[in-house]
Amino acid sequence: MALVHILKNPERIKSLILTGSSGLFENGMGDTYPKRGDREYIRKKTELTFYDPAMATEELVNEVFEITNNRIKVIKIIALAKSAIRNNLGEELNQIKQPTCLIWGNNDTITPPFVGKEFHRLIPNSELHFVDKCGHAPMMEVPKEFNRILSEFLDKLKAPAATV
Repeated sequence: MALVHILKNPERIKSLILTGSSGLFENGMGDTYPKRGDREYIRKKTELTFYDPAMATEELVNEVFEITNNRIKVIKIIALAKSAIRNNLGEELNQIKQPTCLIWGNNDTITPPFVGKEFHRLIPNSELHFVDKCGHAPMMEVPKEFNRILSEFLDKLKAPAATV
């Protein structure tokens, strides 16, 4: 959504931060489909989000389970996933001129590291940061490291421009 927004409204956006972003490659739920109400399936898929499966706490699994059992929410999630698959933005990313920070888990199986590298290659004013022992959600799995990278990026944006 952030990519579509910045491409349609570049004048409204000063910078962009992406982590495990869709828009180039989608690996969603893989090649299996759950039976309605299959808590164990939801647990396993939630665990795959992280480098450390223990991050998929009972509370988080319950939250995901509740979402997947809400017909309206599931329809919205499926529509969003289909849109991401249909709308590959690879040919448009070079239009993004704003400073962009890419923060990627080195062990992300949903949008693997090569996807982060491709975003970096395609977005002209981007910087790419990999976080070791981290899956698809660095902001959840390694919040201190994520916030450190984010803070340094934002501090650079506040710094006066260098004169040459």
